[in-house]
Amino acid sequence: MADILLSEEERLLRNSVREFAERELVPRAGELDAHPQFPWENMRALAGLGLTGLTIDPKYGGSGGTTKALVVAIEEIARACAATSVTYIAHLSLAMQTLHRFATEEQKARLLPSMVRVERVGAFCLTEPGGGSDAASLQTTATWRDGGYVLNGTKTFITNATVADVLVVFATHDRTKRAKGISCFLVERGARGLITTPLHGKMGMRASDTGTVHFEEVWVPEGNRLGPEGQGFKEAMLILDASRIAIAAQCVGIAQSAFEVALSYVQQRQAFGQRLADFQHTQFTLAEMATRLEASRLLTWQAAMLYDAGQPFIKEASMAKWMASETAVWCADRAVQFHGGYGYFSPAAAERLYRDARVLTIYEGTSEIQRLIIARHLLGR
Repeated sequence: MADILLSEEERLLRNSVREFAERELVPRAGELDAHPQFPWENMRALAGLGLTGLTIDPKYGGSGGTTKALVVAIEEIARACAATSVTYIAHLSLAMQTLHRFATEEQKARLLPSMVRVERVGAFCLTEPGGGSDAASLQTTATWRDGGYVLNGTKTFITNATVADVLVVFATHDRTKRAKGISCFLVERGARGLITTPLHGKMGMRASDTGTVHFEEVWVPEGNRLGPEGQGFKEAMLILDASRIAIAAQCVGIAQSAFEVALSYVQQRQAFGQRLADFQHTQFTLAEMATRLEASRLLTWQAAMLYDAGQPFIKEASMAKWMASETAVWCADRAVQFHGGYGYFSPAAAERLYRDARVLTIYEGTSEIQRLIIARHLLGR
C-alpha cells in the first residue's frame, strides 16, 4: 500500500478502523449474509467511533474531516463487510451530504445530529422502475398545491428504503423540461401516503436494506424543497459525482478482501504435489490482482484529493469508480476460481465476495456510463 500518500492522521484512522472492523464487522459478515437483516449493530458501532459524522460539520454533530479520510475509512469497512459499507455510504455520502449541502440551517440542525448518531437513517430516492441511468426522465411528479407540493410516483432499488426516517426525493414538476424540471424534496417517515416495501432475492449485499418507495398524494411543504425549484437534477449530479469516490473506495475494500482470501488459499492448497502458489499461472494472476488493486486505490485517492482541493474531479472520480468496480468483480471471480468447487459454496468468503462484488459495476453509474463521462471530458463535451 502506498502509505507515503497518507498523512499520519490518515494512517492512524486507517489502523483504528481496520482494528475495529476486524474485531466487530468481520465476525458478523457471514451471519448477516446468511440471515439478512439491517446491520443496526454495525451502524451504531460506526457511529460510536464518529465515522458516521465524517465530512459533516461539527456544529451539526459531525466529525469533520476530508473526503480522503472518508475513503480511507470506507475501504476498511468494505473490506470487512460489504453490506455494511453500502448502508453507510447511502446514509452518509448520499442522504446526509444532500442535506449538508442543500438543506436550510433549521433542517440541518434538526436532522443531521440524530443522523450522525444513527438515531435517524437516510435514503436517497432517485432511481425509478422505468430507468436507472437515464436519471433525467423521472416519472415521479411534484404538483403545486396548497402552499406545497404533492408527490406521486415510485422509486426502486433504494438503499435503506424501509428503515429510512429521512428521504431525499427527486421529482419532476414539468416532464417537458427533463433535467431542468426536476426538484429535490425532503420527506420524513410518517408522511401520509408514503409507503415503503422491501425487495427480496438480491444476489449480494444481502444485509443492506433495498426497497421500493411509493408516493401516493404525499404533501410536502414548500420549505421542504431542497434548493431552488428546477435545480434538483443538478443537485443530484453534484452528490453522485462526489459519492462515486466513496463507491470506488468501497470497491477497493472488496477487491482487497478478495485478494487476501485468494492469497491465503493458494499458499495452503496442494495440487499435483505442490502449492497452488508455486504454479506460474497462479503467480501471474496474483501479480495482476495486486497491480489492478493498487492502481484502483491510487485513482480513488487522487479523486478524493482533487475534491478536497476544490479542483475539477469528475473525470477522475469516474475513472476511479470504473477501474475499481471492474477490479473488484475480477478479483472476486479469480478468488472463486482459485478455490475451485469450494469457492462455489457458502460459507466460503470467496463465494460471498463474488456475489457482493457483482453490483459494483451497476449502481451509482454503470461502467458504461463511467466511460461515457470520461470520454466527454476528454473530448470537451
